[in-house]
Amino acid sequence: MAATLSPAQQQQLQRLTPVADRFTQGLQCYVVGGAVRDALLDQPAGDRDWVIVGSTPEAVAKRGFIPVGGDFPVFLHPISKEEYALARTERKSGRGYKGFTFYTGVDVSLEDDLQRRDLSINAMALGVDGKLVDPLNGLADLNQKQLRHVGDAFIEDPVRLLRLARFAARFVEFTIAEPTLVLAKQLVSNGEVDALVAERVWQELHKALAYPAPWRFFTVMHQVGALNRVFPGLALNEQVEQALALAVSRQLSVAERYAVLMAHTSDVVDLSQRLRAPSDYRDLARLCVEGLHSVVFAGDQASAAERLQWLEACDALRRPERFTQLLRCLACYGAVDSKHWETWLQQVKQVDAGAIAKAYQGDGARIRQAVHQARIEALSTAC
Repeated sequence: MAATLSPAQQQQLQRLTPVADRFTQGLQCYVVGGAVRDALLDQPAGDRDWVIVGSTPEAVAKRGFIPVGGDFPVFLHPISKEEYALARTERKSGRGYKGFTFYTGVDVSLEDDLQRRDLSINAMALGVDGKLVDPLNGLADLNQKQLRHVGDAFIEDPVRLLRLARFAARFVEFTIAEPTLVLAKQLVSNGEVDALVAERVWQELHKALAYPAPWRFFTVMHQVGALNRVFPGLALNEQVEQALALAVSRQLSVAERYAVLMAHTSDVVDLSQRLRAPSDYRDLARLCVEGLHSVVFAGDQASAAERLQWLEACDALRRPERFTQLLRCLACYGAVDSKHWETWLQQVKQVDAGAIAKAYQGDGARIRQAVHQARIEALSTAC
């Protein structure tokens, strides 16, 4: 039995209801997917995605829409630049998320298009008449806080597993339907998960890290047997999860959350390269791994020489902003006297290396030794 919209949800949909303009007048256009879902949840709407039913690429282009699609017809609205795709069906033709052929004939209905989507909560549409189109009971699952697959084709696309895990990270109170978990495990066992490409894994991981419960992303991947297949070597334990929760509560950036996540992973450089993580993410993660075994937690109990050695190993003098990020990351794993470390860094930076170089008239070895000793003395007299 289809769920009934609450008065609040009706108001939220009214705010989202599209208005036809001179470019879309006469077209069967629907807002679909995430924008509808988020409106019903009374959450800020992101980009709106549109589906056009009963038209052809030629007819849409003739209206002034800008074609941008590759595998299937997608257009940009001439003014809003929002994406409009022709309603389509898909058929499995190979491995991975690109192993599909698409059909976009005028006979493809809106219901046909919604049927190919991943989860029921993402398979709702809203027309210009303000009516919700919900053939797969997405509203009921939304109200029951459940993530449920649309159809058995879920196992054909490994990206759907990543998206399932990502939505678990975003919607903290939602549970995953048991039949959906069964299909997710089958997707892993049949090898589809091995066809994932690094760029798409990184895209979904990056989004998940920005959500309220990023650790749930990995919990789901572990639950279905995909964690080691997709993130080989990732060391995930209760301590990492707790640190990640702290990183979220302290509103650390995504790059910092990534470093916190990787802090117990020994082959962090290798895994970061596999994931195609940006260089600044990779470097911060590597320093976080090294920092867990450094004098950072000892604070003023460490000698001036030990403190200087760590500051130099972090390249803190040249990269003070990254050093501040690193302190925030490591503080998720234990007590770090960040204020003192920032003060010690400033003390070291105040050493006039130029004056020392001038005094020793180009003798490189003596200059390095003198600068090093001056920095240790500065740290010895600091707080």
